[in-house]
Formats: sequence, structure tokens, C-alpha cells
Amino acid sequence: MGELILLRHGETEWSRDRRHTGRTDLPLTGRGERQARSVAPLVRSLHVAKVLASPARRALRTAQLAGLAVDDVEPGLWEWDYGGYEGLTTAQIRRGRPGWYLWDDGVVPGDAEHPGETVEQVGTRVDAVLERVRPLLDGDGGGDVVLVAHGHVLRVLTARWLGLEPAAGRLFALGTAALSRLGREHGRPVITAWNISPRFGRDRSFGPGV
Repeated sequence: MGELILLRHGETEWSRDRRHTGRTDLPLTGRGERQARSVAPLVRSLHVAKVLASPARRALRTAQLAGLAVDDVEPGLWEWDYGGYEGLTTAQIRRGRPGWYLWDDGVVPGDAEHPGETVEQVGTRVDAVLERVRPLLDGDGGGDVVLVAHGHVLRVLTARWLGLEPAAGRLFALGTAALSRLGREHGRPVITAWNISPRFGRDRSFGPGV
């Protein structure tokens, strides 16, 4: 039985600056490209059967630089739509909404391109992705399935893999260009490895700009 491999994309200007990046389609920075290349040795150790990626170019470029050939672009792997908070940092949001916390308080509606999503809506999206990949993991001789996407959506997906509510994704901090593994133990879903990446400078980019 294969494992589900999660890869968050490398650094962008907004992830570096801690700005919430949902549907804004930013490229990797030079550092982000180097981060993505540094994951290639980890990727080579996998038995990859299929690679799915978010439509965002930061995810597709990360896959390419990490040595992964994307089989399908999966819209369900788009990042959380932050609505009216797109492009803002947590500090900026809290000026008008003291104590705001994404996982508890959600987002406000934005424009037509950024209407916003609840965490439950993100959970519904990733449930559909998991339904798609489970047969690939469970089939005879099946290999690993790699999902290349974004910090928050992969955290929600991990919560749902474990049978937790979507908002439990708050428990799983995930750095840029970090690789994680989801599998099973005695038939029950588990995390087999989390947030692995080669040492790359002091800042692992855990911020919300994803």
C-alpha cells in the first residue's frame, strides 16, 4: 500500500512577508526555487505512482524543480480562498479585528475573484481529493501519490485524512518546500512523517502567506 505524500510549494514574496496568499498566482522567489530543488533527493526515495498539483504556478514550478512530473492539475488543491483578507498579514487584519485567528474566526467576503471560503468548505474540497486518491493508494502494487499544494489546504487535508474536523488543521504547522507523509498503521490513518526538508537557512517560512 502506498502513502500520500504532501509537498508545500517553495517561498514566494508573499509567503516571505507573511501575507495571506489564496488565489493570487505568484511565482517562486529565487530562494523558493532553491528550496524546491533541495527537495529532489527526498523525492527520489519515493515510489511515485501519481502526482497531483494545485493549478497555481508556485505549486507547478515546485513540482518541476523537485523532479516530479505532474500527471493532473487538481482544482481541489487550490489554497484556502481568503476573501477580503487576501494579501494581508495577520497583524494588518488584527488592527481592525483584534485577536483574529483564521482557524476560529474565518475570513470576510472579498471581490468577485476572492469571494472567500469557510474552513468547512475547504474541508469539503479536500474530502473530494481524498476520495480520488484512496483507490490509488489501496490498489495492488500501488505506489505513493504526491500532492503538491499550499500550507493551509494541506493542513486541512491532513486533518480530514485523520478523521478530524477541518479546523484541526491548525495543529499541523507546515514550512515552505516541506514534505510530509500520510499512511496507515493497522489499517488506521496516521502521520508517518511531517514537515521534512533539507536545512535551508534560518527561516522555514511558517507564515500564512501560502
